[in-house]
Amino acid sequence: MSTRAVWFVTGAGRGMGVDIAKAALAAGHQVVATGRNTEAVAKVLGEHDDLLVAELDITSPASAEAAVEAAVTRFGRIDVLVNNAATFQAGYFEEISPEKFRAQVETNLFGPLNVTRATLPLLRAQRSGHVVTISSTAGLVGQEFCVAYATAKFALEGWMESLRFDVAPYGIRTTIVEPGFFRTELLEEASTAWPDVSIGDYAARTAPTIDGWKSMNGKQAGDPAKFAKALVAVIDRDEPPLRWVAGADAVAVVEQKAHELLAQVGAYRELSSSLAHDDAAASA
Repeated sequence: MSTRAVWFVTGAGRGMGVDIAKAALAAGHQVVATGRNTEAVAKVLGEHDDLLVAELDITSPASAEAAVEAAVTRFGRIDVLVNNAATFQAGYFEEISPEKFRAQVETNLFGPLNVTRATLPLLRAQRSGHVVTISSTAGLVGQEFCVAYATAKFALEGWMESLRFDVAPYGIRTTIVEPGFFRTELLEEASTAWPDVSIGDYAARTAPTIDGWKSMNGKQAGDPAKFAKALVAVIDRDEPPLRWVAGADAVAVVEQKAHELLAQVGAYRELSSSLAHDDAAASA
């Protein structure tokens, strides 16, 4: 990547998006900072010669196309797309209405798909670019009270791993980022939705679990400013990673999941390896 690139950041009005936009600007890049509320984006980022604030509703393909067009009009290209915007629908599966569950997937999965679909024709024409998607440890490890969020994030992981093969022939790179818990605004009311259905069997667990999640807000160990600076450095490398696990807690969780997967494979290796047709097994 050139030393000066154009970064297109979704969800740049709050949370990690603000820090990512600031870190990219501080590193000398040009930034398209997007959000539904452009006034909020402009307020937190201020004025900068290398900054364009653009309206973007990631759930709208037309809005994504308009934001990409605005970026090209201003800077002529996009080098790094950062799919960052997301919300958090908490709750046990049965206590999340079908409408709320679909809304979570619409935002956290189809939102990044919409923006990437609008951006890829430009990146292919350039024969260069980098698609970066902010996933979560919840995209690799299922967690209690995170069934809707994890569903969307697990799907993001599969999409990004496969997208890599689609776009690599055109000089386009991909990176999945799995942050742990960072002190962002994700657990605030503007970004988090709590269960809207009450079921007796879950009642004794739901209320204290909600209180536990709320008590974490503002106390997460991860520093989003450090994360953003590190992300820019990682993406600016000559050979950026296909996956970056961010945060000491994330490293520990992912290592545990990897060990568990290997142990489960090993426990049933003989049975699993004995399932071929007899003629295939004989010729092997």
